[in-house]
Amino acid sequence: MKRLLIVMTSISLIFLFIPQNALAKPNVSAHNAILMEQSTGRVLYEKSANEKRLIASITKIMTAIIAIESGKLDEMVTVSKEAAYTEGSSIYLKEGEKIKLKDLVYGLMLRSGNDAAVAIAEHVGGSLEGFSFLMNEKATWLGMDHSHFDNPHGLDSVTHYSTAYDMALLTRHAMENDIFKEISSSTSYKAESRKYAWGNKNKLLTQYYNHSTGGKTGFTRAAGRTLVSTAEKDGMELIVVTLNAPDDWKDHMRLFEWGFENYNMINIQENGLESYRLTETGEIKTGYVKENVTMPLTDLEKERLHSTAYFTTLEPYSDKEIIGKKVFTLNEKNIAEALIYRNHLKEDKRSMIETVFYLIHKMVGVL
Repeated sequence: MKRLLIVMTSISLIFLFIPQNALAKPNVSAHNAILMEQSTGRVLYEKSANEKRLIASITKIMTAIIAIESGKLDEMVTVSKEAAYTEGSSIYLKEGEKIKLKDLVYGLMLRSGNDAAVAIAEHVGGSLEGFSFLMNEKATWLGMDHSHFDNPHGLDSVTHYSTAYDMALLTRHAMENDIFKEISSSTSYKAESRKYAWGNKNKLLTQYYNHSTGGKTGFTRAAGRTLVSTAEKDGMELIVVTLNAPDDWKDHMRLFEWGFENYNMINIQENGLESYRLTETGEIKTGYVKENVTMPLTDLEKERLHSTAYFTTLEPYSDKEIIGKKVFTLNEKNIAEALIYRNHLKEDKRSMIETVFYLIHKMVGVL
């Protein structure tokens, strides 16, 4: 194993006299809850977030994203008898009716149609069993390690369950899809085959919360009220999941406001050329960080954030593309990384500005 050279660069000083107590967390009615930041997946709040529970109709987030990613939204679906007579919430499909898959996904997400869920599953997966297989394959791929899906609608089953954390992972993935985002954020939608528009059941989006960008409701007697919702404010996008929450609308607004009030998206690493002084040898190394790194942080966390750069012993101009990485730690936990790439521009190919920058760092060390 190659020996690693290490350089420590402090983002700011650690103030040891600052107390270690966490932010006062909001009280919620939910048995299980989580608040996650969309771009990084960082968990800002959790309450029994990894406990397996019945999830009711928030299952339909999985159904919707699989249908969208199938690439079949413009295909016509013939509604089966089984789909038309599915129990529970409905968009009132009729046996033999032909309807676009896209329209079914809107009916699924806005009106929570169980009949739409079955019609989608049969068309995309070939059968309910085939579609359930796709759901569980997708869950495995996303790292939803404490989830199992038996059906596309969320009607109660002892082997149909998930967790608040897993559903946040799913929602984070779904919200990266522009079509899903458009459907989830729609307050109403009129299908080509309908004379009236469907209104969205998500009252956070339609009535209660100005920063809401979408989500999905759910309820069965056994599962209680389940809710997934998303919101955006000042460039920060948040996800909230609650399971068995008697007062879920207020839970979500309370968690969103707590997150927006206490956290800000902070750029902790700029892209571009950067120099480092190795602690063991005093040597200056230069490399490129190709992407900005942004994290949701509180003011106190900004003060406690540190970074450490790790380099291999290979020369910057060797054939190795990645020469090291910069690891960001908070309270002795790694929260982010940035890969450091070798400097592609050799000495005789550097621009004047890059050459000046390099020479200054050569003389004075790291900024």
